Amino acid sequence: MPRGHTDKKLLLKGIKYMAFVIPLLILTTYIFTFIFLNKETRLFYILLPLAILGMAGTIWLGFKGLKTIMKAVFH
Repeated sequence: MPRGHTDKKLLLKGIKYMAFVIPLLILTTYIFTFIFLNKETRLFYILLPLAILGMAGTIWLGFKGLKTIMKAVFH
């Protein structure tokens, strides 16, 4: 592969990661809001750890997507 060209397959893979990040970010934010508005139910204790793990996974997937895109463009 000549220097200075973008790896299109790797770029598409990074864009797919980022396409999953946007809905996950909205969903986990909604779950956090729902949990903290309904503190008096037992659902709070069940969903809070899942929401924290979901948000951590979303952040990790976002960094992985950005890293893949940067590798495709600058590698």
